[in-house]
Amino acid sequence: MIISTKKGTPQEELQKIISGFEAQGLEVTLIRGTDYNVFGLVGDTTKINDKVVAANPWVESVTRVSAPYKKANRLFHAADTIVDVAGVKVGGQEKVVVIGGPCSVECEQQAVDIARAVKAAGGRMLRGGAYKPRTSPYAFQGLGTEGILDLVKAREETGLPIVSELMSEDRIGEFEEYVDLVQIGARNMQNFQLLKAVGKMHKPVLLKRGLANTIEEWIMSAEYIMAGGNENVIFCERGIRTFEPYTRNTLDLSVIPIIKEKTHLPIIIDPSHATGNWRYVEAMSLAAVAAGADGLIIEVHTDPEHAWSDGAQTLKPEKFRQVIEKCRAVAHVVGRDI
Repeated sequence: MIISTKKGTPQEELQKIISGFEAQGLEVTLIRGTDYNVFGLVGDTTKINDKVVAANPWVESVTRVSAPYKKANRLFHAADTIVDVAGVKVGGQEKVVVIGGPCSVECEQQAVDIARAVKAAGGRMLRGGAYKPRTSPYAFQGLGTEGILDLVKAREETGLPIVSELMSEDRIGEFEEYVDLVQIGARNMQNFQLLKAVGKMHKPVLLKRGLANTIEEWIMSAEYIMAGGNENVIFCERGIRTFEPYTRNTLDLSVIPIIKEKTHLPIIIDPSHATGNWRYVEAMSLAAVAAGADGLIIEVHTDPEHAWSDGAQTLKPEKFRQVIEKCRAVAHVVGRDI
Protein backbone atom coordinates (compact mmCIF):
# COMPACT_ATOMS: atom_id res chain seq x y z
CA MET A 1 0.00 0.00 0.00
CA ILE A 2 1.23 3.50 -0.87
CA ILE A 3 -0.03 6.60 0.95
CA SER A 4 0.84 10.17 0.01
CA THR A 5 0.27 13.11 2.33
CA LYS A 6 -0.75 16.64 1.48
CA LYS A 7 1.65 19.50 0.94
CA GLY A 8 2.78 21.09 4.20
CA THR A 9 1.82 18.18 6.49
CA PRO A 10 3.41 18.91 9.92
CA GLN A 11 6.09 16.54 11.19
CA GLU A 12 4.02 15.62 14.25
CA GLU A 13 1.14 14.52 11.99
CA LEU A 14 3.50 12.44 9.86
CA GLN A 15 4.78 10.74 13.02
CA LYS A 16 1.23 9.98 14.17
CA ILE A 17 0.51 8.29 10.84
CA ILE A 18 3.74 6.27 11.01
CA SER A 19 3.15 5.22 14.62
CA GLY A 20 -0.40 4.12 13.80
CA PHE A 21 0.76 1.77 11.06
CA GLU A 22 3.70 0.44 13.05
CA ALA A 23 1.32 -0.39 15.89
CA GLN A 24 -0.48 -2.68 13.44
CA GLY A 25 2.73 -4.60 12.75
CA LEU A 26 3.52 -2.97 9.41
CA GLU A 27 6.92 -1.83 8.17
CA VAL A 28 6.77 1.81 7.07
CA THR A 29 9.12 3.33 4.49
CA LEU A 30 8.92 7.12 4.32
CA ILE A 31 10.06 8.85 1.14
CA ARG A 32 10.38 12.60 1.65
CA GLY A 33 9.81 14.92 -1.29
CA THR A 34 10.09 18.67 -1.71
CA ASP A 35 6.35 19.18 -1.34
CA TYR A 36 4.90 15.75 -0.55
CA ASN A 37 5.71 12.70 1.53
CA VAL A 38 4.98 9.12 0.48
CA PHE A 39 4.60 6.11 2.79
CA GLY A 40 5.22 2.60 1.58
CA LEU A 41 3.64 -0.09 3.77
CA VAL A 42 5.06 -3.61 3.82
CA GLY A 43 3.18 -6.40 5.57
CA ASP A 44 -0.39 -7.63 5.83
CA THR A 45 -2.36 -4.58 4.67
CA THR A 46 -5.60 -6.52 4.20
CA LYS A 47 -6.74 -5.41 7.65
CA ILE A 48 -6.41 -1.72 6.74
CA ASN A 49 -9.55 0.09 5.62
CA ASP A 50 -8.62 2.40 2.72
CA LYS A 51 -11.52 4.76 3.46
CA VAL A 52 -10.50 5.21 7.10
CA VAL A 53 -6.94 6.09 6.04
CA ALA A 54 -8.19 8.46 3.34
CA ALA A 55 -10.41 10.20 5.91
CA ASN A 56 -7.31 11.56 7.63
CA PRO A 57 -7.26 15.29 6.72
CA TRP A 58 -3.51 15.12 5.98
CA VAL A 59 -3.75 12.19 3.56
CA GLU A 60 -3.82 13.00 -0.15
CA SER A 61 -4.26 9.52 -1.66
CA VAL A 62 -4.23 5.80 -0.86
CA THR A 63 -3.14 3.19 -3.44
CA ARG A 64 -3.02 -0.57 -3.02
CA VAL A 65 -0.09 -2.29 -4.71
CA SER A 66 -0.92 -5.64 -6.26
CA ALA A 67 2.69 -6.68 -6.84
CA PRO A 68 4.04 -8.91 -4.05
CA TYR A 69 7.40 -7.12 -4.03
CA LYS A 70 7.68 -3.83 -2.18
CA LYS A 71 11.29 -2.76 -1.65
CA ALA A 72 12.22 -3.44 -5.28
CA ASN A 73 9.03 -1.78 -6.57
CA ARG A 74 9.47 1.47 -8.47
CA LEU A 75 6.22 2.73 -6.94
CA PHE A 76 8.06 2.91 -3.62
CA HIS A 77 11.25 4.34 -5.09
CA ALA A 78 10.73 6.46 -8.20
CA ALA A 79 14.40 7.32 -8.76
CA ASP A 80 16.79 4.81 -10.29
CA THR A 81 19.05 3.11 -7.76
CA ILE A 82 22.74 3.48 -8.58
CA VAL A 83 24.84 0.68 -7.11
CA ASP A 84 28.42 1.56 -6.20
CA VAL A 85 30.83 -1.35 -6.68
CA ALA A 86 34.14 -0.25 -5.20
CA GLY A 87 33.87 3.10 -6.97
CA VAL A 88 32.28 1.82 -10.20
CA LYS A 89 28.70 3.05 -10.43
CA VAL A 90 26.03 0.95 -12.10
CA GLY A 91 22.55 2.15 -13.02
CA GLY A 92 20.63 5.33 -13.73
CA GLN A 93 22.33 7.40 -16.42
CA GLU A 94 25.82 6.33 -15.38
CA LYS A 95 28.12 4.87 -18.00
CA VAL A 96 27.29 1.38 -19.23
CA VAL A 97 29.67 -0.89 -17.31
CA VAL A 98 31.43 -3.75 -19.09
CA ILE A 99 32.69 -6.64 -16.94
CA GLY A 100 35.11 -9.14 -18.42
CA GLY A 101 37.10 -12.17 -17.35
CA PRO A 102 37.39 -15.94 -17.49
CA CYS A 103 34.68 -18.43 -16.67
CA SER A 104 37.13 -20.14 -14.28
CA VAL A 105 40.21 -18.84 -12.53
CA GLU A 106 43.02 -21.23 -13.44
CA CYS A 107 46.07 -19.68 -11.73
CA GLU A 108 47.37 -16.35 -10.49
CA GLN A 109 49.26 -15.49 -13.70
CA GLN A 110 46.23 -16.26 -15.84
CA ALA A 111 44.03 -14.03 -13.67
CA VAL A 112 46.53 -11.16 -13.79
CA ASP A 113 47.12 -11.43 -17.55
CA ILE A 114 43.41 -11.47 -18.34
CA ALA A 115 42.72 -8.61 -15.91
CA ARG A 116 45.31 -6.47 -17.68
CA ALA A 117 43.76 -7.33 -21.04
CA VAL A 118 40.25 -6.55 -19.80
CA LYS A 119 41.34 -3.17 -18.45
CA ALA A 120 43.26 -2.30 -21.63
CA ALA A 121 40.17 -3.08 -23.70
CA GLY A 122 37.95 -0.79 -21.61
CA GLY A 123 36.48 -3.21 -19.07
CA ARG A 124 35.63 -1.73 -15.67
CA MET A 125 35.42 -4.91 -13.56
CA LEU A 126 36.99 -8.36 -13.55
CA ARG A 127 34.82 -11.48 -13.37
CA GLY A 128 36.19 -14.88 -12.49
CA GLY A 129 34.79 -18.13 -11.12
CA ALA A 130 36.56 -19.57 -8.09
CA TYR A 131 33.66 -21.84 -7.07
CA LYS A 132 31.96 -23.40 -10.07
CA PRO A 133 28.47 -24.97 -10.13
CA ARG A 134 28.81 -27.63 -12.82
CA THR A 135 26.15 -29.95 -14.20
CA SER A 136 28.54 -32.91 -13.99
CA PRO A 137 30.15 -33.82 -10.65
CA TYR A 138 33.24 -34.85 -12.64
CA ALA A 139 33.77 -31.44 -14.28
CA PHE A 140 36.22 -28.89 -12.89
CA GLN A 141 34.66 -27.34 -9.78
CA GLY A 142 36.96 -24.34 -9.38
CA LEU A 143 40.05 -23.53 -7.30
CA GLY A 144 38.06 -22.28 -4.30
CA THR A 145 39.87 -19.95 -1.92
CA GLU A 146 43.00 -20.14 -4.05
CA GLY A 147 41.02 -18.76 -6.97
CA ILE A 148 39.63 -15.91 -4.88
CA LEU A 149 43.15 -14.94 -3.81
CA ASP A 150 44.29 -15.06 -7.44
CA LEU A 151 41.54 -12.56 -8.27
CA VAL A 152 42.67 -10.37 -5.37
CA LYS A 153 46.18 -10.35 -6.84
CA ALA A 154 44.74 -9.34 -10.21
CA ARG A 155 42.84 -6.50 -8.53
CA GLU A 156 46.05 -5.31 -6.87
CA GLU A 157 47.76 -5.27 -10.27
CA THR A 158 44.98 -3.50 -12.19
CA GLY A 159 42.62 -1.79 -9.73
CA LEU A 160 39.62 -3.58 -11.25
CA PRO A 161 36.89 -4.56 -8.75
CA ILE A 162 36.28 -8.32 -8.78
CA VAL A 163 33.04 -10.25 -9.36
CA SER A 164 32.74 -13.89 -8.31
CA GLU A 165 29.98 -16.38 -7.58
CA LEU A 166 29.01 -17.30 -4.04
CA MET A 167 27.52 -20.78 -3.77
CA SER A 168 27.12 -21.42 -0.04
CA GLU A 169 26.67 -19.61 3.25
CA ASP A 170 29.89 -20.98 4.73
CA ARG A 171 31.91 -18.82 2.28
CA ILE A 172 30.21 -15.54 3.12
CA GLY A 173 33.03 -14.36 5.39
CA GLU A 174 35.56 -14.94 2.62
CA PHE A 175 33.47 -13.06 0.06
CA GLU A 176 32.75 -10.23 2.47
CA GLU A 177 36.49 -9.75 2.87
CA TYR A 178 37.73 -10.18 -0.69
CA VAL A 179 34.99 -9.84 -3.33
CA ASP A 180 33.58 -6.49 -4.52
CA LEU A 181 30.42 -7.73 -6.26
CA VAL A 182 28.91 -10.99 -5.00
CA GLN A 183 27.27 -13.04 -7.74
CA ILE A 184 24.32 -15.32 -7.05
CA GLY A 185 24.15 -17.75 -9.95
CA ALA A 186 21.14 -18.94 -11.90
CA ARG A 187 20.96 -22.24 -10.02
CA ASN A 188 20.83 -20.44 -6.67
CA MET A 189 18.33 -17.75 -7.63
CA GLN A 190 15.71 -19.44 -5.46
CA ASN A 191 18.02 -20.73 -2.75
CA PHE A 192 16.08 -18.68 -0.22
CA GLN A 193 18.29 -19.50 2.75
CA LEU A 194 21.31 -18.23 0.82
CA LEU A 195 19.40 -15.13 -0.30
CA LYS A 196 18.50 -14.33 3.31
CA ALA A 197 22.14 -14.69 4.34
CA VAL A 198 23.32 -12.49 1.44
CA GLY A 199 20.77 -9.90 2.57
CA LYS A 200 22.88 -9.41 5.68
CA MET A 201 26.09 -8.82 3.71
CA HIS A 202 27.60 -5.40 3.15
CA LYS A 203 28.67 -6.01 -0.45
CA PRO A 204 26.50 -5.38 -3.53
CA VAL A 205 24.92 -8.42 -5.16
CA LEU A 206 24.67 -9.49 -8.79
CA LEU A 207 21.53 -11.64 -9.04
CA LYS A 208 21.31 -13.87 -12.10
CA ARG A 209 17.96 -15.04 -13.43
CA GLY A 210 17.17 -18.73 -13.05
CA LEU A 211 17.08 -21.04 -16.04
CA ALA A 212 13.28 -21.25 -16.10
CA ASN A 213 12.08 -18.48 -13.80
CA THR A 214 9.52 -15.77 -14.47
CA ILE A 215 10.43 -12.12 -14.12
CA GLU A 216 8.26 -11.80 -11.01
CA GLU A 217 10.01 -14.77 -9.37
CA TRP A 218 13.34 -13.11 -10.17
CA ILE A 219 12.23 -9.82 -8.64
CA MET A 220 10.98 -11.68 -5.56
CA SER A 221 14.45 -13.17 -5.13
CA ALA A 222 15.84 -9.63 -5.14
CA GLU A 223 13.17 -8.78 -2.58
CA TYR A 224 14.53 -11.52 -0.28
CA ILE A 225 17.96 -9.89 -0.37
CA MET A 226 16.60 -6.37 0.10
CA ALA A 227 14.29 -7.44 2.93
CA GLY A 228 17.40 -8.65 4.75
CA GLY A 229 18.85 -5.15 4.66
CA ASN A 230 21.06 -5.24 1.56
CA GLU A 231 19.41 -3.01 -1.03
CA ASN A 232 22.36 -2.91 -3.46
CA VAL A 233 21.13 -5.48 -5.96
CA ILE A 234 21.90 -5.65 -9.68
CA PHE A 235 19.84 -7.95 -11.91
CA CYS A 236 21.63 -10.08 -14.51
CA GLU A 237 19.80 -11.71 -17.42
CA ARG A 238 21.74 -14.73 -18.73
CA GLY A 239 19.15 -16.41 -20.91
CA ILE A 240 16.37 -18.86 -20.10
CA ARG A 241 15.93 -22.48 -21.13
CA THR A 242 13.65 -23.03 -24.11
CA PHE A 243 13.26 -25.68 -26.82
CA GLU A 244 15.77 -23.91 -29.12
CA PRO A 245 19.02 -25.92 -29.60
CA TYR A 246 21.00 -23.41 -31.70
CA THR A 247 21.97 -21.39 -28.62
CA ARG A 248 22.86 -22.46 -25.10
CA ASN A 249 19.90 -20.48 -23.77
CA THR A 250 17.40 -17.97 -25.18
CA LEU A 251 18.39 -14.39 -24.32
CA ASP A 252 15.30 -12.50 -23.15
CA LEU A 253 16.12 -8.85 -23.84
CA SER A 254 12.51 -7.83 -23.15
CA VAL A 255 13.39 -8.01 -19.46
CA ILE A 256 15.37 -4.76 -19.73
CA PRO A 257 12.41 -2.38 -20.17
CA ILE A 258 10.24 -4.55 -17.91
CA ILE A 259 12.74 -4.51 -15.03
CA LYS A 260 13.20 -0.76 -15.46
CA GLU A 261 9.44 -0.22 -15.42
CA LYS A 262 8.68 -2.48 -12.48
CA THR A 263 11.76 -1.82 -10.32
CA HIS A 264 14.34 0.86 -9.61
CA LEU A 265 17.29 -1.53 -9.71
CA PRO A 266 19.99 -1.76 -12.43
CA ILE A 267 20.13 -4.62 -14.92
CA ILE A 268 23.06 -6.02 -16.88
CA ILE A 269 23.16 -8.68 -19.60
CA ASP A 270 25.32 -11.80 -19.92
CA PRO A 271 25.52 -12.58 -23.67
CA SER A 272 28.15 -15.30 -23.15
CA HIS A 273 26.02 -17.72 -21.13
CA ALA A 274 22.93 -16.75 -23.09
CA THR A 275 24.28 -17.75 -26.48
CA GLY A 276 27.03 -20.22 -25.58
CA ASN A 277 28.89 -19.20 -28.74
CA TRP A 278 31.48 -16.42 -29.00
CA ARG A 279 30.28 -15.61 -32.55
CA TYR A 280 26.96 -14.30 -31.24
CA VAL A 281 28.24 -12.35 -28.26
CA GLU A 282 28.88 -9.13 -30.18
CA ALA A 283 25.41 -8.94 -31.73
CA MET A 284 23.66 -9.60 -28.42
CA SER A 285 25.87 -7.08 -26.63
CA LEU A 286 24.94 -4.37 -29.14
CA ALA A 287 21.26 -5.26 -28.83
CA ALA A 288 21.43 -5.17 -25.03
CA VAL A 289 22.99 -1.69 -24.97
CA ALA A 290 20.41 -0.46 -27.48
CA ALA A 291 17.63 -1.82 -25.26
CA GLY A 292 18.91 0.13 -22.25
CA ALA A 293 21.06 -2.32 -20.31
CA ASP A 294 23.19 -0.78 -17.56
CA GLY A 295 26.05 -3.16 -18.22
CA LEU A 296 27.42 -6.32 -19.83
CA ILE A 297 29.28 -9.26 -18.30
CA ILE A 298 31.33 -11.04 -20.95
CA GLU A 299 33.67 -13.99 -20.69
CA VAL A 300 37.24 -13.20 -21.80
CA HIS A 301 40.28 -15.45 -22.00
CA THR A 302 43.71 -15.06 -23.61
CA ASP A 303 43.58 -18.70 -24.79
CA PRO A 304 39.93 -19.79 -24.95
CA GLU A 305 40.76 -22.93 -26.93
CA HIS A 306 42.43 -24.29 -23.80
CA ALA A 307 40.18 -22.69 -21.15
CA TRP A 308 39.25 -25.03 -18.31
CA SER A 309 35.55 -24.24 -18.81
CA ASP A 310 33.24 -22.58 -21.36
CA GLY A 311 35.92 -21.73 -23.92
CA ALA A 312 33.40 -21.90 -26.77
CA GLN A 313 31.54 -18.80 -25.53
CA THR A 314 34.63 -16.81 -24.57
CA LEU A 315 36.10 -13.83 -26.41
CA LYS A 316 39.78 -13.15 -26.94
CA PRO A 317 40.96 -9.74 -25.62
CA GLU A 318 41.13 -8.10 -29.06
CA LYS A 319 37.57 -9.17 -29.90
CA PHE A 320 36.47 -7.96 -26.47
CA ARG A 321 37.97 -4.55 -27.25
CA GLN A 322 36.15 -4.42 -30.59
CA VAL A 323 32.84 -5.27 -28.93
CA ILE A 324 33.27 -2.46 -26.41
CA GLU A 325 34.08 0.05 -29.15
CA LYS A 326 30.98 -0.90 -31.15
CA CYS A 327 28.83 -0.84 -28.01
CA ARG A 328 30.13 2.64 -27.24
CA ALA A 329 28.76 3.89 -30.55
CA VAL A 330 25.35 2.34 -29.79
CA ALA A 331 25.40 3.74 -26.25
CA HIS A 332 25.84 7.28 -27.62
CA VAL A 333 22.71 6.83 -29.76
CA VAL A 334 20.63 6.05 -26.67
CA GLY A 335 22.18 8.84 -24.59
CA ARG A 336 24.69 6.78 -22.61
CA ASP A 337 28.43 6.15 -22.66
CA ILE A 338 30.69 3.22 -21.81
